[in-house]
Formats: sequence, C-alpha cells, structure tokens
Amino acid sequence: MKRKIVITGVTGFIGSHLRDRFCREQDIEIPSFEDAYFSQLEKLSEVLANSNTVIHLAAMNRGDEKEIYDTNIELVNKLVQAIDCSDTCPHVIFSSSMQAALDNPYGRSKKEGERILQKWSKKRNAPVTVLTIPNVFGDRGRPFYNSVVATFCHLLTHNGQPQIKVDKKLYLIYINELMEIFWDKIQKPPKGFERVDVKATATAKVTDILALLNHFKECYYTKKNVPAFASDFEKNLCNTYLSYAEPADYEQPLALRTDDRGSLFEVVKEEKGSQIFFSTTQPGIVRGNHYHTRKQEKFCVVKGKAIIRLRRIGTDKIVKYKVSGEKPVVVEMPIFYTHNIENVGQDELYTLFWTNELYDPANSDTFYEEV
Repeated sequence: MKRKIVITGVTGFIGSHLRDRFCREQDIEIPSFEDAYFSQLEKLSEVLANSNTVIHLAAMNRGDEKEIYDTNIELVNKLVQAIDCSDTCPHVIFSSSMQAALDNPYGRSKKEGERILQKWSKKRNAPVTVLTIPNVFGDRGRPFYNSVVATFCHLLTHNGQPQIKVDKKLYLIYINELMEIFWDKIQKPPKGFERVDVKATATAKVTDILALLNHFKECYYTKKNVPAFASDFEKNLCNTYLSYAEPADYEQPLALRTDDRGSLFEVVKEEKGSQIFFSTTQPGIVRGNHYHTRKQEKFCVVKGKAIIRLRRIGTDKIVKYKVSGEKPVVVEMPIFYTHNIENVGQDELYTLFWTNELYDPANSDTFYEEV
C-alpha cells in the first residue's frame, strides 16, 4: 500500500518542491490540498484520514501583525483538531523558522505553534517533528516574498536593479538539500516530540550574494560562458538564477564562422577552462596541421567519414585513425603531436571538438606544421 503524505501549503515554494520530490517515489500518495479546507473541518478531517505523515507548511508571513499571529495559531489548532476527528495519528512535521527566536508576530506564532504541537504530541503519544529551517533559496521562490535571493534573481533577469537595504550575513540552505532532510525525517519518525535545527549549508553576506548573481548575469548574457564555481553553493545559486530567466533567454544564437572548408562555431565555453566547438568540413578538405605545447584537445566525428592523423614533431611516424559518425569514438590530440583531420567521405563531415582552455588569439598555443 502507498504511504499517504498530506502537505498543507502544497502549492507554495517549499510545498511544491516536496510534492515533486515525493512523487518520484512509487510508494507515496500526495492528495491535493487547498487552504479553504481549514475552514471546513469535515473536509479537512477527510483529507487527513489514514495519512501516514502530515507536513504543515501553510502559514501567513505578510500583512497585519495581529492577523499574522492569529492566523498561524488558528491553522495549527484546526490541524490537530481535524487529525483528532479523523481518528488517525500521523507523524506531523511542522515547518518552523529561525525567526521563532525573534520577537515578531511571525516568529511568536511559530514558537506558539510548536508549543501547541508539543502538548498535542504528549496527549496523543504522537510523533511530531519541528524543523527550524534557515533561509531557503531555489527555483520557484516568490520575488519580494520568499527570499532576497528570489528577489535579486527576478530583478537581474528582468532588467531591474536590486537594492540592498541591510547587508547582513544570511544562513542558507538550497531547496534540494532541504528536500532530502524532509525525506529522511519521513523515513524515521520519532517516538514522541522532537525539535530539529536544520543546519545551514552556506553562509554569505547579502552583498556577496548580489556580486555573485551579477557575475552570473555577465557570464550568461554578455560573455555567454559557463561560470566557474568555487563551491556547491555557487553552483546552486547559479541554477537558481537561471531558473528566473525568461524562456526566450534560454535560446542563444551562436557566431558562425564560414569559409571554403566549411563552418565552425563554439557551442559551450567555460569561464575558466574548457570549451566545446563544432565544425562542418567539405569532402576532400583537410583541417588542422598544427600542434600544441600545453593545450589538451579531443576530436569526435558525429557524421561522415574522416581520417585523423597524428605525428610527433621531430619524428617521421604518422598514426592514422579511420573514424565515422556511424561508430563515434573520441581521439586525443597529445601535446607536441601535429595533427589534422580529412573528410574522406562523399558528404559533409560533422565534428565535435573539446579543448581544456578558451581560445586566446594572443596566446593560442597553436603552431603550424604539416603532418
């Protein structure tokens, strides 16, 4: 039988990611949930019936201070009331916040919600986990609502200019990392009540986050290369940034260089390192006849027939590789080996090239010598 997991706030930032994460598991059922159910005790009890886990995310964090506090407390009270009416005793996971330690309406409501659930856990001998979660970032976060990262990403991908109001250190966790913490807790319910402080996986000042995002913008839109990442945090932040771009931005035209031999264009360039480029070569044409002293290079024919030739400079021995797009292979171009590729077929030759460094006309490490 499938395990039933009810997620309040399932359409929100964290909730939608939980739904997607759990739906990848074959033994999990995620029923639909609407905020309106909180005003319909019978419907709420019906949805909660026979549930194995209830994850309570639904909350108000913007608006009138009294309304924020009263609403969030009411949601917790209605949730435990409906669970009792449903005659079930699921593992309840309550999403709390670092703000629970602060004296503001949202923080106090989280702290009081925890107290209510702790009391209920003792009364029902029910498993309850309170997750105190740091700042979460990732795709689908609502700009001007969920996090400063979401706001910055939205503005930078839509010709806006972010403004820093308070430059402070943020304790952060990536949404995918948080999903695995939820998943782990579902697998191992506590025997009673537990409080878990979710550790941040990264810390960064707001100015540093904005600087990184501006760098990603320059790489993607201006230089059209892949940024170098110093950490998983930077990679996750870049993936988040790209998720806010418009679909039209994901298609980027390539500069095509064409002559009598055929065409060549760069496909992917990394900020610090490798690039992939592609060429077409007319029948009978030879490309290359040069060697490198430091640059690594690999060739792969994906369509047509070719001969790749290598000769170590200062020697006479020529090594030949007959290659074809029908049976693709990768051929290494070692340093100090002059090399070329000849289209020996009747049709246009398509070749992928990889090199470990970007082309620099002033320091190309390319020296002409016939194979």
